[in-house]
Amino acid sequence: MKFLVDVCAGHFLAEWLRSQGHDVVEVREEDSRMEDENILAWAASEGRVLVTMDKDFSQFIRLQEKEHAGIIRLENLPVSIRIKHLAKILKAHEKELLQKAVIIQKGSKIRISYR
Repeated sequence: MKFLVDVCAGHFLAEWLRSQGHDVVEVREEDSRMEDENILAWAASEGRVLVTMDKDFSQFIRLQEKEHAGIIRLENLPVSIRIKHLAKILKAHEKELLQKAVIIQKGSKIRISYR
């Protein structure tokens, strides 16, 4: 699977995804101050699922109907816990991500939508 990892989600999380065999690009490699709209457009143009902790992307998708290739929004927790949550999401919801789902993780709960 292809991912774009936002700066806030972290380099260690990106490295973990790579270790699992995924194609991963990090926003910080291009421009750590990139605007959220540009991040979303980049992910969509390359068919990458965006991994972030930023709530702003939901607004772009719902209110402005911006295109995307899927989003995973994780809670602001220590990276080891974020990685555990991400592993569970990938195992249980790969099909949904391939269908451009927006997956929001909060605690033990997962919310899935497509807009």
